[in-house]
Amino acid sequence: MNGVKTHIVTGVKITQAYSHDSKEFGELVEKTAQNFTINEVSADKAYSSRENIEAVANCGGTAFIPFKSNATGKQRGSNLWGKMYHYFMFNREEFLQQYHKRSNVETVFHMIKSKFGDSVRSKNHTAQVNEVLLKVLCHNICVVIQEMHELGIKPDFCTESKETEPKVG
Repeated sequence: MNGVKTHIVTGVKITQAYSHDSKEFGELVEKTAQNFTINEVSADKAYSSRENIEAVANCGGTAFIPFKSNATGKQRGSNLWGKMYHYFMFNREEFLQQYHKRSNVETVFHMIKSKFGDSVRSKNHTAQVNEVLLKVLCHNICVVIQEMHELGIKPDFCTESKETEPKVG
């Protein structure tokens, strides 16, 4: 998950190569909500499920996830599913304007791959996971530095006062 304004990665989970990402969605939303205010979450149709829409709502946001062609407005225990389905069907243009913010995810992937490479060099699985996580960390550091310069933020990394050593003698 990432923010749409700064492109900071707010939550990440490395999965197996052919794992379905939709299962990880709720956990990433919750992880993001621990440190950020969630207003909206945009995702593609692969994430379209009652559970995912409810996960975003439980964190205080609105999910803009298009519905698959075979989806119906049947609530099946999720009133929010029915509301969002009807909003999607009857206000599609407005819905899609919000949804298209999801292209920021592709921007973040491009930023990471262009700056830090689009492949991993490690052979060991654990090392590969660590390499990918380090690329994300480095990306976030670059984003913070960029925002410091753009917004004129002066960093103050040493917030605790240093005590002087007592003199001996």
